[in-house]
Amino acid sequence: MSTETTGRFAPSPSGKMHLGNAFSCLLAWLSARSTGGRIILRHEDLDPARCRREYANQIEDDLRWLGLDWDEGGSQGGSQYYQSCRREIYQHYLAVLEEKGLVYPCFCTRADLHAASAPHAADGTPIYSGACRELSPRQRRERALLRSPALRARVPAETVSFRDGLQGLYSVQLEKDCGDFILRRSDGVFAYQLAVVVDDGLMGVNQVVRGRDLLSSTPWQLWLQEQLGFQQPEYCHVPLLVAAEGRRLSKRDGDMDLGAIRASGVSPQSLVGRLAFLAGIIDREEPVTPEELIPLFRWENIRKENIVVK
Repeated sequence: MSTETTGRFAPSPSGKMHLGNAFSCLLAWLSARSTGGRIILRHEDLDPARCRREYANQIEDDLRWLGLDWDEGGSQGGSQYYQSCRREIYQHYLAVLEEKGLVYPCFCTRADLHAASAPHAADGTPIYSGACRELSPRQRRERALLRSPALRARVPAETVSFRDGLQGLYSVQLEKDCGDFILRRSDGVFAYQLAVVVDDGLMGVNQVVRGRDLLSSTPWQLWLQEQLGFQQPEYCHVPLLVAAEGRRLSKRDGDMDLGAIRASGVSPQSLVGRLAFLAGIIDREEPVTPEELIPLFRWENIRKENIVVK
């Protein structure tokens, strides 16, 4: 008996939804619906300095306007679908990793992490040098008097490989190519890597459709899933919508804000049709509803490379 597909929308309510967010949500929705599956809506509002409940409410309104419904979660699902309300759960799983000897305190500053001499991953992000990995108990006590530590995962020198549903085979050496990563920040805020693994595992998510900018973080998440006893979902990393100069669309820059698009008088069917055309689902840009796209959706037709929008 085949398992029902359970996908999810997992937006970060740190600003208004933009066209790239809508693109990823549409593909996640179509992937689940085309197999008779279901969708969970979870708000990833871990950072209290950036995330607001009004943004979460606006995201839900934008999704409804587009015709992208969900079966579980969101504001009607209660606090369990907001990561800011799940800290005790994350603390439990952090303790599981601590008991296995896989966590250590890190006292490095932002300047330390971004030093010019630091090794960098293929996407340009710094790879942690391991400077705090083998500090003695005495050194940790002394540094803790001066600075609250973040908590990092101690990853092994193992190769992690998986086959992405769109991008194909992806393989890295975990320690060398990815490095030890943050589980909890020095201010006590839990990191995305831990929270997303715990939430997907506990909520039964077995298909993750998201932007290809998160492809490089997947090996960390696969390793965490193994350590915490969660099943590995199927991953499909979709292309990013980028500006003409190659910069990815962002909430911070207000790129193609859905609120502004709606205010301009564009219909949801026209916008869905544009996104479907950009993805490669339909061969010409025309108004269409998400439901009308369900029988046309095939992963083999979806473009892999980033897409320039104007």
